[in-house]
Amino acid sequence: MLRSLAAAFLLAFAAGLAMAGPAAAETQTAIFAGGCFWCVEADFDHVPGVTSTTSGYTGGHIKDPTYAQVVMETTGHREAEKIEFDTTRTSYAKLLDVYFHATDPTDGGGQFCDRGESYTPAIFYLNDEQKKEAEAAKEAAAKELGQALATKILPASTFYPAEDYHQDFYRKNPLRYKYYRYGCGHDARVEELWGKEAHRGIKE
Repeated sequence: MLRSLAAAFLLAFAAGLAMAGPAAAETQTAIFAGGCFWCVEADFDHVPGVTSTTSGYTGGHIKDPTYAQVVMETTGHREAEKIEFDTTRTSYAKLLDVYFHATDPTDGGGQFCDRGESYTPAIFYLNDEQKKEAEAAKEAAAKELGQALATKILPASTFYPAEDYHQDFYRKNPLRYKYYRYGCGHDARVEELWGKEAHRGIKE
């Protein structure tokens, strides 16, 4: 009798574990503007837990903008990256930390050699929780640097994917991309600003 009860208990326990299983994967979205989207895409493609990245434009007043329109600085749009991530492998808070340590959040006039509103840093939140986390991350980054930051925290609006030739640019045109990133002073400035914490959370 006792042996039968013990066996029944073990079977029920095992069934419960099987039903619970591992945490179900959930995909969420982050939208960050950090200068040229070629570089933001390349950085976040090397962050564990990120499942996809899309370069595009957002925040402006023109529908279906083109790259030629955006760089004229008359649309209000920024170059931005839509990042899909697996919440069982990373979190929005971790992506925010990566974002700040891969950009120059002190520069409100652009990023690196790229100047103008379309290249300025911004976090586009999709809900109140993201807004709260973005504000906390900005405050932490400002404290770490010991100065005020220019990164905007804005409500998300329609995201327009950029032209096909901008998607995965660093993979399609590796030499041109590396020359641009080096010539623009991207990594040199990030390392000057953040020191050993530069590009924190990005795998080689």
